[in-house]
Amino acid sequence: MWAASEYFSLETGAASDMGRVRDHNEDAFMARPDSGVWLVADGMGGHDAGDFASRTIAEEMLTITAPTSSGDLQTRFMERLGAAHARIRQHAAELGGATVGATMVGLLAHEAHYACIWSGDSRIYLMRDGVLIQQTQDHTEVRALLEAGMITEAEALTWPRRNVITRAIGVSEEPQCDVVRGDLRVGDAFLLCSDGLTEHNEDDDIAQAMAMGRTAQEVCDTLIAQTLSRGAKDNVTVMVLRVHQAGMMT
Repeated sequence: MWAASEYFSLETGAASDMGRVRDHNEDAFMARPDSGVWLVADGMGGHDAGDFASRTIAEEMLTITAPTSSGDLQTRFMERLGAAHARIRQHAAELGGATVGATMVGLLAHEAHYACIWSGDSRIYLMRDGVLIQQTQDHTEVRALLEAGMITEAEALTWPRRNVITRAIGVSEEPQCDVVRGDLRVGDAFLLCSDGLTEHNEDDDIAQAMAMGRTAQEVCDTLIAQTLSRGAKDNVTVMVLRVHQAGMMT
């Protein structure tokens, strides 16, 4: 999928799989290059819950139309996220108060600017000048312990509650997100993923796949296949956005 502006040409690839263990896929993704929005959501809560949460977030983002500025785009994104959050909480109430939610990463691009917005442990990476940089910081119990100096990096690898998240859309009273912003450059490549990818792939694995000169779609397909070959304990979703020189559409 390609989109063009006077600033850049944008190439998108995406792939998702339920994995080797789960019997359904609670991940959802969407891309609206014309509006400058890319999103991956990872639902939690089981059938008719996690599926609903991730799908609801994606559906709301599909209604975003072309923005007038990067600030306008972020405002529209947060409005739609708030609407999805309310729908998820209503659905949870209808299910008797069950915990229903979804982690979420959103990449926004307008003119020469980008923003990463996230809640939970889905991630966004930026590959720039051959270096992979994680843009997001996991909202997890183990990350909080690491930042507080209470455990070491080595202990974090085997921490029994390392997958416990501390934020998710639909869980708290209001959406809780963090945001990082930057300027786009020709040659940048962004990767959005659910934690099903990072469960089985280190940063070096991701960097290697992104650096081999493949198309955005081929990078996604390669990482999905690699994750499946390693057991894929969870659903796995990967989306790649590559930034090319304006006018390039091949």
